[in-house]
This record gives sequence, C-alpha cells and structure tokens, in this order.
Amino acid sequence: MSGSTLSSSRRSRRRTIAAAAVLAAAAVTAAFALTLDDSDNRNETAGEPAVVTESAVPAPADESLLALARRDPSDALAVGRADAPVVMIEYSDFQCPFCGRFARETKPELLRSYVDKGILRIEWRNFPVFGEESEQAALAGWAAGQQKKFWEFHDVAYSKPRERNTGDFGAENLIAMAREAGIADIERFQADMTSDKARSAVQRDREEGYVLGVTSTPAFLINGKPILGAQPTDTFEEAVETAAKAAGR
Repeated sequence: MSGSTLSSSRRSRRRTIAAAAVLAAAAVTAAFALTLDDSDNRNETAGEPAVVTESAVPAPADESLLALARRDPSDALAVGRADAPVVMIEYSDFQCPFCGRFARETKPELLRSYVDKGILRIEWRNFPVFGEESEQAALAGWAAGQQKKFWEFHDVAYSKPRERNTGDFGAENLIAMAREAGIADIERFQADMTSDKARSAVQRDREEGYVLGVTSTPAFLINGKPILGAQPTDTFEEAVETAAKAAGR
C-alpha cells in the first residue's frame, strides 16, 4: 500500500470514529430527554425513541458529519437545491410512527420555510429497522424515486398512522400506494423494487447509519448536528437557522 493510500485510509477511519462518537453522544443525551407525549403512543413505540423534548446535542458539527451530505443534483430521494447552505440528512423507516409524525407535522413547515427558499436541502436515507415490511417499503420508496415520485410515495406512505407488520406495507398495499402517488408504470415499479440496484441502495443507506451509530428512527443530521427523535418543529427550525447563520446566510 502506498504512503498516500495509507494516509487516506487512516484519515477515513478517523472521520468514521469521530462521526460515530458524536452521534453516540447524541444518543446518550437524548436518552435523558426522552418522553412520551400521550399514552396512546406507549403500545407502538417499543424499540424506538419517543419524542425528545430538549435539543439532543449541544456539540458543534465536525467535517466528518458534514461530508455525509451527498449533494447529488440527480438524487431522487432528496429535495431542495444541491447547493443549499444547510443539508438535513434523515434516517427513517416507513413503519416508524414518529417518522410519520415528523413527516406529517414538521416536514411541511420545513419545506415552506426553508426548502422553498433555497436555504435547506433534505436528503432521505432508508433505514429499515422493523422487519420485512420495513425493508419492502424502503425498496418501494427507492423504486418510486426511479420515476421521480419518491416524495409523492413518501407522503402517501406517511399520510396516516399504520399498523406495523400487519400487512399495511405488504405487496398489494405498496402497489396501491404507488398508484395513489401517481406512479405511471407499475410494472417498472415492481421490477425496480426487486432489483439488485434497489437492494444495494437501501443497504448503502443502512450501513451509513450503522457506522454513525444510528440504532433507531428517526435520526437526523443538520449540517452535521445530530438530532434524535421526532422533536418539536421549533427544535428543527432553530437548528436550521443556526446552521444557516454559520454558513453565512
């Protein structure tokens, strides 16, 4: 191995370790702040974070986390300008009820206030953690993206609370969601969903999350600042505005 290759490998390992350490610190901090906001959620949230009522991490972002933003203009699973000063990376599972809450209550506000104004870019990462239906939903979301309908599919999938692993995300229902999302070529959707490219794309996202220490959903990075759980909208707004100011906007 050449000296330059060895040096690059060492830098990569250091970045990975640093990123994982920051997100692990976020998880520890969030663990003390977790609270359920109503008793109805108690039966559906085992194994995932509840609503976090305090800012999860006071630590500043570092370059290893900032570098995770892909900023690919052709990324169908992203919304917002590729050169936006703030990038929010979202690790989510379509069966996660708190991911659904974020999608229904917070994301529309972020789209109106920041994405539409060119300040924020949101990059989705598939992070299925709740079994086979989560996996299939992630593949379906990627397949929807191949026809430029990922966000439409996303909105349909999260349009209401759904039962986990009871068939709500079974094959027939995923096709019905695809139709509702306006996906024209259902045969292509099904083929894309079962393709090696789909599996590789989902696995890439999941591995990225695991390397960072993500163990539950939703988890976010806003210009490298980790935020865990479906926190109140103003928590995200504060993080976006702080990041935008730091970026000179």
